[in-house]
Amino acid sequence: MHKILTLNNISVAGLNRFPREKYEIASEIAHPDAILVRSASMHELEIPSSLRAVGRAGAGVNNIPVARMSERGIPVFNAPGANANAVKELVVAGMLMAARNIAQGWAFARGLEGDDTAISKAVEAGKKQFVGFELPGRTLGVVGLGAIGVQVANVARALGMKVIGYDPTITVQRAWQLAADVQQALSVDDLVSRSDFISFHVPLTDETRGMINADRLRNMRKGAVLLNFSRNGIIDDKAAVGALDTGHLYAYVCDFPSNLLKDHPRVVTLPHLGASTHEAEENCAVMVADQVRAWLEDGNVTNSVNFPGINLPRSAAGTYRLAVVNSNVPNMVGQISTDLAAVGLNIIDMLNRSRGDIAVTLIDLDQWVPQETVVQLRAIPGVLSVRCLGCDKSKDGA
Repeated sequence: MHKILTLNNISVAGLNRFPREKYEIASEIAHPDAILVRSASMHELEIPSSLRAVGRAGAGVNNIPVARMSERGIPVFNAPGANANAVKELVVAGMLMAARNIAQGWAFARGLEGDDTAISKAVEAGKKQFVGFELPGRTLGVVGLGAIGVQVANVARALGMKVIGYDPTITVQRAWQLAADVQQALSVDDLVSRSDFISFHVPLTDETRGMINADRLRNMRKGAVLLNFSRNGIIDDKAAVGALDTGHLYAYVCDFPSNLLKDHPRVVTLPHLGASTHEAEENCAVMVADQVRAWLEDGNVTNSVNFPGINLPRSAAGTYRLAVVNSNVPNMVGQISTDLAAVGLNIIDMLNRSRGDIAVTLIDLDQWVPQETVVQLRAIPGVLSVRCLGCDKSKDGA
């Protein structure tokens, strides 16, 4: 029986993807085969020797020590796109809150005092300070055209906005999904100079940290709006507040409150609500549960941030599968095949895929794999893990 450790509350819809006759799931469990996590940090966690997979029920993996997992031959799965609609809707809400001064108007209305006649007079006298503008004809710049960015771009077009997108690594799949009249920006600076709104949908990396700084803010159109429902740190908050104070920047809407931002009159900060819908939490949990289960049972990989995608359909019943993870160096497949042939094991089917420094080889065999052979394969320099899938779990050599 496989054991799954949950570090956060994971949607029941996701947990139900694991058959209880084959999986034990708990928030406290010894020797887990897999960990499911949302926001809990794993950086200080002692990684159990039994661990074979980490599943992040969301897109970002900043809370997971991915490099350490790779060194151990452990795939880290995430759920890109599962929360895309939730974030898209919040971006639209953010644009409307900024353009129509909704948060400021609401705060004004809640502070009114007196009888209804006095309140009515105060409303008519005060509403002029909250005059806003409409979205059609305005230009939205979208940085990052993955699952979320594409949906944001398309809904903005449906609202009558012009859209400029920047993503030097956009996939063919996402390009096909993008509205045909979304314009391409040549660089972040090009996008910044042409946009009335800018929305960010990229991970926080060394390249994206402080992407919007004082220099780029000066090159933005006067009266522009920044929206960050991606990751804290992409925008230099001090520089953004400085641009708000001078009136060059109209508004800043983000999901990451701080003492600097939360009380500023031209900032709307939300408590990290980007993916906080029941639907998004269920979608993320279901997606990552299916991916972890596919890896544990069949060695197949989908949506891993550190492993190559690989999918080898199971051969005929009665076969045994080896899942080998190794460093991506020459002659690994040759050494593995030689060791299997030396003990008379016949390969029925095999698939090898690599990504960066990691390679995965799935091998279907017509005989049960002796534990001694698993141990021998594990001893090959560069091999990180070996599992026999379809063998008795007590003989699984991971």
